[in-house]
Amino acid sequence: MKPAVIVVGADKGGVGKTTIARTLLDYFAAKNVLTRAFDTEYPRGALKRFHPQVTDVVDITAVPDQMKILDTLSTSEVKVSIIDIRAGQLSPALKAFTDVGFFDEVKAGTFNFGLFHVLGPSVASLEEIADIQPYTAGKNYFAVKNFINETSFFEWDPAVYDSYFKKMKGAVEVNIPKLNEMAYEQVDLSAVPFATFSKNRNAQGHIANNSLVLRGYVKTWLKSVHEEYDRIGLIDRLTEAGEN
Repeated sequence: MKPAVIVVGADKGGVGKTTIARTLLDYFAAKNVLTRAFDTEYPRGALKRFHPQVTDVVDITAVPDQMKILDTLSTSEVKVSIIDIRAGQLSPALKAFTDVGFFDEVKAGTFNFGLFHVLGPSVASLEEIADIQPYTAGKNYFAVKNFINETSFFEWDPAVYDSYFKKMKGAVEVNIPKLNEMAYEQVDLSAVPFATFSKNRNAQGHIANNSLVLRGYVKTWLKSVHEEYDRIGLIDRLTEAGEN
């Protein structure tokens, strides 16, 4: 498997980018695919709180940290890198990756790439697609509807939605179901991966005292998320077999 980079981001805040990154880390772990992550919520970190063993906090705007991510892709034994982009930094990060020649390497077949563009229910999220479009040609573009509340993406008029997506050749829609609020809050308080919480374990790997009900909600939800990633053939898309 050649090195693969998954960027998770949005220019709009509050759409659940880090939640998506967390589900991806759980998914690859379940598939026994070694994965590392970069948390660009510098300096505090958000993703690192849940996956400290595999996550580094970086400043995506700083050249040394860009080097830390991209210059190690070919040498690292870990072939999948997930980059959780902080709100408002998606377009600048993609531009920076373009400027340093990363996407030239993707086009040449040196690396595989996928963009998880996390969208909210407003038209403003759809308008981001036009800003992101120049960076998506010939790459895996995933439009992620993250149902973080009871919204039905009611502001998305079908005609408007289609008009944006026609610009995105090969766009793949990903639907992430809503997780029960109380279950989500308990995982947040536990500061462990979703999969760890559902197995009733704490950060040290010991048996926790998590609610059977809340664990059940998390387990069922995570199973649905993983089935969605299976449906879109995520692993295949990030391997040579998925390129042909």
